Amino acid sequence: MNATENGHLPVVVIGAGPVGLAAAAHLLGRGIAPLVLEAGDGAGAAARAWGHVRLFSPWSEVVDPAAEKLLAPTGWVRPAGHTYPTGGEWAERYLAPLAEALGGQRVRFGVTVTGVARAGRDRVVDSGREDQPFTVHVRRADGGEERITARAVIDASGTWSTPGPLGADGLPALGERGAAERISYRVPDLRDPAVRDRYAGKRVAVVGSGASAFTALAQLAELAKEAPGTHAVWVLRRGITGSTYGGGAADQLPARGALGLAAKAAVEEGHASAVTGFRTAAVERAGDRLVLVAEDGRRLEAVDEVIGLTGFRPDLSFLDELRLGLDERLQAPTALAPLIDPNVHSCGTVYPHGVGELSHPEPGVYLVGMKSYGRAPTFLALTGYEQVRSVAARLAGDHEAAGRVELTLPETGVCGGAGLFDQPEAAEEPGGGCCGAPAPLTIGSAPARGGC
Repeated sequence: MNATENGHLPVVVIGAGPVGLAAAAHLLGRGIAPLVLEAGDGAGAAARAWGHVRLFSPWSEVVDPAAEKLLAPTGWVRPAGHTYPTGGEWAERYLAPLAEALGGQRVRFGVTVTGVARAGRDRVVDSGREDQPFTVHVRRADGGEERITARAVIDASGTWSTPGPLGADGLPALGERGAAERISYRVPDLRDPAVRDRYAGKRVAVVGSGASAFTALAQLAELAKEAPGTHAVWVLRRGITGSTYGGGAADQLPARGALGLAAKAAVEEGHASAVTGFRTAAVERAGDRLVLVAEDGRRLEAVDEVIGLTGFRPDLSFLDELRLGLDERLQAPTALAPLIDPNVHSCGTVYPHGVGELSHPEPGVYLVGMKSYGRAPTFLALTGYEQVRSVAARLAGDHEAAGRVELTLPETGVCGGAGLFDQPEAAEEPGGGCCGAPAPLTIGSAPARGGC
């Protein structure tokens, strides 16, 4: 079977998140049959998992144009562009209707991809390789297995399922797995009474230095005002410098800057204490509590709970039989990695890119969306939509469109990451770009303003 004969086969899209479903919409618009495989029980499973957290991006920047075109005949009404959805709202008001518009034959839920390869060829074999279609091995929710044959594979499975461990060397700290019942790797939803009870009145270690850690610190500080005894221990691998809390009032991303200021306030007001230069090597038990031990032998005072927010990484295990070209540091496509290196770039300084930067030695396979960024910490939804537009054009044989840039980013670039906002509908206003100082942000039950 040659490449031309493979044209009747579907393009398998792994993941029914925002970028995966956008890929399906672009493929369908090009006359190519998509088949979306989603391990969760519905569209936007990851977004629903952090459904209590609000995006830094407004609705105007998280709806894909091809998807909106597909939704229009269904009577779908686009939410107000200047408002900011939570993860749950993004899934419920956009992703679920989009999956339904694509049709039940094109989107399958409860299907986990366990392997992708060239049919009849492991990664070693050269002969006839590019003429062979892909074979996608899946496990259904009922435990059954099957193989699906595809002309191409677009992996938009994201990184949500593989959070970074506490261990400073990138591996789980000694004892970390054994203490799993007291360690969480997500920003807690303190609106949930059970979650609130878990942390109220407790001493909690927060490990990490990004926006998620800021959010957790701010949440715990608010909880401390209502539940005496609640205290956060902020564990940092580096020392505290002028940039530890982000850009603050000068941050080009106001929501991120406001979160940093909230974290700083939590420390200054005594609701959190910072431990610097602490690289976790072990987690030890002290009765019902946990003790974090650093590589240099330092031991923290025992804590009741640990929240590890050290970033995410791509799961590449099911792609092992494919010939991928990945950067040795970020685990992102080699041509893309220099553009997203967090030592140099933020999400606002990455220029739009497409199939050229996403291609691998294995033709016909593409990592897109957050998965394409590997271990880089920030991602812009608009960038993902441009990625899949370009990939769909290439698969349709439209090389001119595939190489053309059709995205103009906001001047500052708005991150598709998350911030903590409450009651946004009452406070959000149009025109609040990301160039100026952040508008007032209250963490807790009061309304918040601004944010990207």
